[in-house]
Amino acid sequence: MLNKYSIKGISLSAAGLIALADLSTIAERTALTGSAIIGDTFLLAPGIHRQQSASEINGGEFPPTGALHSGYVFRVENQATVRYLQKIGKPGCLIDVKVENNTPHPLFVQRLRKLLSSGSIIASVFYFSAVVLTFVVVAILGAIHDFWAVGVLLMLMLSRFINMVLIKRRTQPGWKGASEPGVEGDLLVLVSQDRWVRMRGEVDDLKAVTAGQWLRDLTTVEGFATSFATLLVYVAACLANNASTIGNLFIATLMLVSIAFLGLCNSVTRDLQMFGRSVRVVEGPKSYRRRLDMANELIHVSGRDDWAISLGLILPTSVGSTSPKAIL
Repeated sequence: MLNKYSIKGISLSAAGLIALADLSTIAERTALTGSAIIGDTFLLAPGIHRQQSASEINGGEFPPTGALHSGYVFRVENQATVRYLQKIGKPGCLIDVKVENNTPHPLFVQRLRKLLSSGSIIASVFYFSAVVLTFVVVAILGAIHDFWAVGVLLMLMLSRFINMVLIKRRTQPGWKGASEPGVEGDLLVLVSQDRWVRMRGEVDDLKAVTAGQWLRDLTTVEGFATSFATLLVYVAACLANNASTIGNLFIATLMLVSIAFLGLCNSVTRDLQMFGRSVRVVEGPKSYRRRLDMANELIHVSGRDDWAISLGLILPTSVGSTSPKAIL
């Protein structure tokens, strides 16, 4: 019969310290989904205290972008979108992505369409497996009366709940520029390390995932709440020392298995969800021998080269020349 004294001769204390591991897996998941859901409360994995730093997930990169349909050049300011483009990009290749608006459809239709993707089904299995595992571990610890271990997990859940609420508050749509209903857009994003991404869709949808803020700045009260949630994780790690050996073993196992499930969930998630829009790969990667070859192809498609000149892909046509000069 399993009980909290069932392991003899083995010392395992303060397994809650695993929760303090500086991993970005939770922040990655927040960026891929564009927000947070109530289920996040029960997914306990290392890096809980780093969820509010999801706005730094792009590594400080704001890639230059040219609008093939208008010639306008700007930068992608949405950190989650930048991280997604970094993830799907491949050096020397062009990736085509489509931005679609999900909001005209009822909520259950949106969820059904998302679930029908094989990647989404597998990701959901990994995600909910980690959530169910938390309930199983809490039930076992309660059955063996290891209430210190249960208390540690409850504190971690409270921290996750606070972070989830704050993320949902910070991801409300803000400024996205003037509306241009019905206008089709076509963007070329120059991600670092020569990764090129072409984004197509309606201009309003493109603006929703590229312009303005993704996570707005924390208010004073939200800053205090974030600090409290972070301190909860540290206090839980300290109190884990009072749990039994078997309790610490279950806490450590839960953390390690959950981070593995969440990592797999992130790796098989194909689409980015953001403000009621979805961003998905529709073609590519298409390899090019030279950057100029890619630029010339898109100049031919768009019928203009002003965006390529502004992005530094080509030099202005010289007098008497019939073709643009290459930068590289």
